Amino acid sequence: MLAKRISADFFIRTACFLVPWLAVAQSNPPAGPSNAPQDRLKNLEESLNFVQQELAKQISDLMWFQRLEDIGAVDKVRFTGPPPRVTNNPTGQGAGNEIIITAYTFLPKKYLAATKLPLLVLVHGGVHGDTKPDHDVRVVRELLQQGYAIIAPDYRGSTGYGRDYWQLIDYGGLENDDVLSGKKWMLENHANLDADRVGILGWSHGGMIALMNIFDHPQDYKVAYAGVPVSDLIARMGYKDEAYRELFSAPYHLGKTAADNLAEYRRRSPAWNAEKLQTPLLIHTTTNDEDVNVLEVEHLIQSLKAAGKSFEHKIYTNAPGAHAFNR
Repeated sequence: MLAKRISADFFIRTACFLVPWLAVAQSNPPAGPSNAPQDRLKNLEESLNFVQQELAKQISDLMWFQRLEDIGAVDKVRFTGPPPRVTNNPTGQGAGNEIIITAYTFLPKKYLAATKLPLLVLVHGGVHGDTKPDHDVRVVRELLQQGYAIIAPDYRGSTGYGRDYWQLIDYGGLENDDVLSGKKWMLENHANLDADRVGILGWSHGGMIALMNIFDHPQDYKVAYAGVPVSDLIARMGYKDEAYRELFSAPYHLGKTAADNLAEYRRRSPAWNAEKLQTPLLIHTTTNDEDVNVLEVEHLIQSLKAAGKSFEHKIYTNAPGAHAFNR
């Protein structure tokens, strides 16, 4: 497996070099089939947006080091995940190559001498999200204080790595394998971790990935937490707007709507795979969630109960913060 450690100095240099790229994006939009002014403007806006995302990512990297240096050994690593699901030229050179996944790793400084640290896999949310310090630093800090090692993969489709990586998105599909690959990389490269004490946790889309990991790979995890998890893509496509649905039906993604490929959307939905549960699981949701409607999670809970599964759950009533509520 490919693995590459990136130093804090690299992030500082990259952040400095990225600033001039903004001007480059303005003068060199990607080539397209149309030369119409409106198409060129759209390409320019998209290119600039991706460059800005990459710059923001480098700043986030620096913030992770700065905000956790007192308690954690922070690193950024690379490993490989499965080849892309969609390939424009299947017979082209390198078409079947595995893709490179980037992840953050956090080790508790206080417990570095320990020989058997428990490992947690922290999965970010968002259709095109990423692991951000403003979202996750409090959680990571608390877990480090308790002696957990953590890996947080920026699986395919995550923001901050350019257009090509963004378009590798495979929601509910190969992204699950990316996260599992991160877990395996961590155990293979850190001898002081306990392979028999590995858990996975995620919020929203991350909760969905956590669920699908324990459903498909129960032998790899001893416990899981899913907060306001996306649970039923078929129902979700029904109450989300057209712009959201187009993220899934895009040619580089699933390529079809839920109406045109019901089986595929069902295959990727935790609520339709509940019979696979074997791992201790805690689920949280709230009735006022404005992103993941509580009906999705209720379907998951009902499916788990119907399958005779043992798990814990709590449905909060109008929790402050709704989708982003804190425990």
